[in-house]
Amino acid sequence: MTAAAVPTITLNDGTEMPQIGLGTWKLRGDDAVRIVREAIELGYRHIDTASSYGNEEAIGQAIRDAIAAGDVTRDELFITTKAWQDEQGADRIPAAFQDSLHRLGLEYIDLYLVHWPDPTQGKYVESFEAVARLQGLGIVQAIGVANFYEEVLREVVEKTGTVPALNQVELHPGFSQAPLRTLHEELEIRTEAWSPLGRGIVLMNPVIDEVAREVGKSTAQVALRWAMQLGCSVIPKSGDSRRLAQNIEAASFTLTPAQMDAITELDHQQGFGRVFDDPRTFPA
Repeated sequence: MTAAAVPTITLNDGTEMPQIGLGTWKLRGDDAVRIVREAIELGYRHIDTASSYGNEEAIGQAIRDAIAAGDVTRDELFITTKAWQDEQGADRIPAAFQDSLHRLGLEYIDLYLVHWPDPTQGKYVESFEAVARLQGLGIVQAIGVANFYEEVLREVVEKTGTVPALNQVELHPGFSQAPLRTLHEELEIRTEAWSPLGRGIVLMNPVIDEVAREVGKSTAQVALRWAMQLGCSVIPKSGDSRRLAQNIEAASFTLTPAQMDAITELDHQQGFGRVFDDPRTFPA
């Protein structure tokens, strides 16, 4: 099997990150090990997990097995994990990080994120500041946040003096997060799209279907390519071998400006928008 070539993007600290990764939310146990191994064989080098997913041990096992089999080296992989709500706070982040590191069985993490701002706790600033201190110890390469909206993102930068390398947010056709991406560009923060296929809902849209027919690709590939051409990294999840292979091939073609505009315009159509929880209120 020939591994697909995946382009990389550069974070604001100089770190190179594969633009396409594998999301692992809801993957568990032996299935998680199998899927991650298969993804690595296909060419995935960016694997995204989190303490709250309950699968860091399985992800770590898959990584160790792939390295032992000679499929990949640790330096070729880019591993992301995240601190959950109950791990927030200056006093809790260091232990939470070490717990994730232990469960993964790794010596370092490539990217560590504060998973949600959780305004009900009000600890997102001190949590990110604690993450930044971990980076100074050399056990995490890059640091960032997930699901941070404009106000809290500005607050974190102003109060800590540190700019996150990346903000991982819900983003898909029909919800392009234009205002947030504008702020990211201003602050030189990379946008990473979780649920880039919008739970599959957007794949049934006639606009995306028409573009897919024009370029001879699947609707999922078109949705991923659209996000990539916006400058985002994407972390689609799939347990299906055929779709895993299709998703990573989203780097193999280009959409025209007209096709990009047609998909972006879905933001203004009724029935589109955010599919998952709003970080301004979650988990309340």
